[in-house]
Amino acid sequence: MAAEAKVDPMHQFTIEPLAGSQNWELAGYNIAFTNSALWMLITTVVLFAFVLGGMKRELVPGRWQMTVETFTGFIDQMLEANIGKAGRKYVPYVFSLFMFILFANLLGLMPLGVVGLHPFTFTSHFTVTGVLAIMSFSIVLAVGFIKHGLHFFSLFLPHGTPWWMAPVIAPIEFISFMVRPFSLGLRLFVAMMAGHVLLEVLSSFVISGGNAGPLFAVGIGIPSMVLMIGICALELLVAGIQAYVFALLTALYINDAENLH
Repeated sequence: MAAEAKVDPMHQFTIEPLAGSQNWELAGYNIAFTNSALWMLITTVVLFAFVLGGMKRELVPGRWQMTVETFTGFIDQMLEANIGKAGRKYVPYVFSLFMFILFANLLGLMPLGVVGLHPFTFTSHFTVTGVLAIMSFSIVLAVGFIKHGLHFFSLFLPHGTPWWMAPVIAPIEFISFMVRPFSLGLRLFVAMMAGHVLLEVLSSFVISGGNAGPLFAVGIGIPSMVLMIGICALELLVAGIQAYVFALLTALYINDAENLH
């Protein structure tokens, strides 16, 4: 019984094909539909339904419409505060990015295991968060070169830098700039992965304590369960904070491209 109760904390992050991996080769790459792709699709559908339900344009907005407008206004204010009036044109992208990450994080925390459905938090994979970061970074580069041309390279040499410091400052600024997509994706990936690993470890304590007898159940199982509840509440907060941080940093990076300093 003790051996059966062991829990692998990393198993929850395993990407598995839902219909097998045979005969799903294209140009040497396996394109089988996986659990990660499924939850990306579910998140996209939920986000689309959420936005669609808030587009009724009623004179007296209902709760759904008000919720969508609140989130939209929140993103609009954030962009205006960090970019200025020019930030308004980025509202659709940053809003979609923020809500997609938020819903992905929240759906991954839903206790659907009680009905036999195991949610998959795809934001706990660096391949996913890295792609989201590269998307934002690509927009920054596109805006910077389209709006400023080669003058965009002046971003790597802050105004007022002495000429004799330029050979030192410019490479440091360039490296710092190029590391941005890596750090942006890594921050979200680490935060979501760490929280889920901790919850899985605590759940193993609850299972092991219950299987070991009443004494261990009271001494280990119950305290672990209480701690799990607290960690779950904290993870809900982290899910929102990480979505906000990702959107905020995206806004700050776009600001560098829009308004060269």
